[in-house]
Amino acid sequence: MSSQAARAPSPQPPILLREIVGSVAVLTLNRPAARNSLSEAMIGQLHASLNAIAEHKHIRAVVIAANGPAFSAGHDLKELTARRTDPDRGRAYFAQIMTACSAMMQAIVRLPKPVVAAVQGIATAAGCQLVASCDLAIASEAAKFATPGIDIGLFCSTPMVALSRNVPRKQAMEMLLTGEPVTADRAREIGLVNRVVPAGTELGAAIELAQQVALKSAYTIKLGKEAFYRQAEMSLADAYRYAAEVMTENMMARDAEEGIGAFIEKRTPTWRDE
Repeated sequence: MSSQAARAPSPQPPILLREIVGSVAVLTLNRPAARNSLSEAMIGQLHASLNAIAEHKHIRAVVIAANGPAFSAGHDLKELTARRTDPDRGRAYFAQIMTACSAMMQAIVRLPKPVVAAVQGIATAAGCQLVASCDLAIASEAAKFATPGIDIGLFCSTPMVALSRNVPRKQAMEMLLTGEPVTADRAREIGLVNRVVPAGTELGAAIELAQQVALKSAYTIKLGKEAFYRQAEMSLADAYRYAAEVMTENMMARDAEEGIGAFIEKRTPTWRDE
């Protein structure tokens, strides 16, 4: 047997990289050749990582980034199309993937820690959904955003859920109906991203923003993030009723007592995250 034949195949690089920077977890999509498409495996690894981070007390914020020229091209269409040969033409598998992806996006929203997207390139379809699902987003000047499913006969219905909860209706519908990409500056104007920074600095800016939020009380962040998303789905009266209850609970917390005391005494508060 030749040495070439005996040589073991090179191990494939991980599709999701994980790094801890201080108290911030950085999750990096690492399928650059596939434009970081959200394959079944990528969705599963992202969801598992978010669940693990939720239980990690020393991680106080998360950044989701990507390697290569694209942030994420959305669902892996080759993976989906391969199931057209199933007896049901792929219906069960399509439903499984859409359900799994929706659950992963909701895990970002439900994570009791802030999540910041660092967008270096184009984010399309479910990739745009991923950005919209994050609490905050930093975009490179080179980034673009689109929901182009309409161009291939597939309306971006699941990305629509996150998109329509981030930008005004007319702007969301324009993106969904035309499929045309919007620039980073336009994305900032309509509220899809928070800040636009020079190309190559977006990851550092996202980590810096995450670290800034990580300095706050983790208990207060958890309480406030959950309240933010819950009240957004309520009527005005119900939202105020619920928010008043949350505010009362928050006032009884040790960190609120400490924070208010520190403010009055003009000193830096010491958080216990409780």
